[in-house]
Amino acid sequence: MSSASTSAKHFPLGRIVITANAARALHPADVQEAMLRHACGDWGEVGRADWAENELALQEGERLFSVYRDRAQQRFYLITEADRSVTTCLLPEDY
Repeated sequence: MSSASTSAKHFPLGRIVITANAARALHPADVQEAMLRHACGDWGEVGRADWAENELALQEGERLFSVYRDRAQQRFYLITEADRSVTTCLLPEDY
């Protein structure tokens, strides 16, 4: 897997929402950094198959899914809906 360039956004994030659990658990700066990575096609800790799925979804206008860790190593997800209207930040237990 190669990391995508973080110099330009590949798609709009739409409205950004965060679950109550994620808002309590995650540092806002870590969420913001992950949002930038996600928007630039850096899907974080997804496996090879999911990385490829996101690359295809990016071209075909489907849902995008990324996995990151915050400074305390808490895993969290970012999901951008297929219509790019909403990106949600959530913890695995919120999924």
